[in-house]
Amino acid sequence: MTITRTLAAFVHDLTYDQLPPEVRERVAALILDLAGITVRARHEAESTPAMVAAVARLGLARGPCTVIGDAAGYSPAGAAMLNGTLAHSLDFDDTHAPGSLHPSAPIVPAAFAAAEMTGADGKAAIAAIVAGYEVQIRLSLALDPAAHYDRGFHPTATCGAFGAAAAAGRLLGLDAEGHANAFGIVLSMAAGSMQYLVNGAWTKRSHVGHAALCGLTAATLASEGYQGAADAVEGKWGFLHAYAPAADSAKVVDGLGQRWETLKIAVKPYPSCRYSHAAIDGIRALTRAHGIQAEEVEAVTVGLPEAGWKIIGDPEPAKQSPASVVDGQFSMAFCAAVALRTGGLVWDDYARHLGDPDTLALCKRVRTRVDPRAQADFPAEMSASVQMKTARGAFETYVRVPKGEPANFLSAAELRAKFDGLTGPYLPRERAEALARGLLALGEARDIGALLKLARPEPRAAELRVAAGED
Repeated sequence: MTITRTLAAFVHDLTYDQLPPEVRERVAALILDLAGITVRARHEAESTPAMVAAVARLGLARGPCTVIGDAAGYSPAGAAMLNGTLAHSLDFDDTHAPGSLHPSAPIVPAAFAAAEMTGADGKAAIAAIVAGYEVQIRLSLALDPAAHYDRGFHPTATCGAFGAAAAAGRLLGLDAEGHANAFGIVLSMAAGSMQYLVNGAWTKRSHVGHAALCGLTAATLASEGYQGAADAVEGKWGFLHAYAPAADSAKVVDGLGQRWETLKIAVKPYPSCRYSHAAIDGIRALTRAHGIQAEEVEAVTVGLPEAGWKIIGDPEPAKQSPASVVDGQFSMAFCAAVALRTGGLVWDDYARHLGDPDTLALCKRVRTRVDPRAQADFPAEMSASVQMKTARGAFETYVRVPKGEPANFLSAAELRAKFDGLTGPYLPRERAEALARGLLALGEARDIGALLKLARPEPRAAELRVAAGED
């Protein structure tokens, strides 16, 4: 079979019972993480009001589907677009280091919309989401993420559209031919430009919502018999040839169904570009170990892999002078300055520090470079070196595996603390507890729609009982 058809057959044939227990558990943890992020982004991301208003104006704001953290019901398309955008709006969502992308943000929203369309249960949703992860990640690995970035593409969005089509297609009941057809349709929709870096544009966020929407749309079109392009992955004008200069198509199917890329997905402890996290870990470790205060720091040098340096280190003058949240999220200088001043980085730090003259002055003392060790460890790891110069002397460390990676994963308590911290201002404790409990036991859910209603403000008591499995 062609690569496209092999991938389509895998998506169709995958079942919940085939998944190793650790894969099922990891998916539930990833969904819990995404739900907390989405709740906070619905209320606090500066791009949200415009997106919600546009979705309403397009006629997508009335329907049976849930936008996590929103009281209203939305059409399936509106829910997929909004949930995907919100999930990525804080840049706090999960990552896959070798694939250099965010797996859950485009895939889970498409799957949830399709699940609410069809009344799917939790087991079906988990199998669909894993299928989406595996498609998305393997396509990025085959493209070579660095080469894909160099062409100006955002792999979370481009590859994510294919993963979203796979996840939605499973829940809509596509056969293997239908999945291949959905890939052929979504091929013409996969997009996402890195030009957002020039001015801190909000489009990086909507890339991901667009990918979720396009995946759902492509799967729905395929379910109605609409014909897509053949050989969408490997064809002469297919995805791998059009979106990268020298893709390795064998990586799409290597170990398919045997090696689970899902288990290589990491959860972020900080709401910034993942390339900044090893350095933040290093700064925290040095300041704790040596009692370093921000005021005594004369200079900081952060060493990164080249792919990361291009995104969060270059051009240096711009990175040292962030003016917006997106600027800050993609500025190693800003993330380092906040970590030096506060001992970490949380979402609320953007509001506190983007206009703070002391933080911005400290940004000017942070330099970045390509570190040979980090480059050698990349793409398997997003490592970083940190050197600090003070009057007391120089201090240095190297962090190979940042916190949150599979080999250094967040504990159950840390995951829950992140969820509680994000949802706390907007979901009452009892409802947040019910939502978290339901998501962590997603495989037992009889109706995804009933469970998701826990994420809406002021659900009715009957909805709470149904979602908890008491009725």
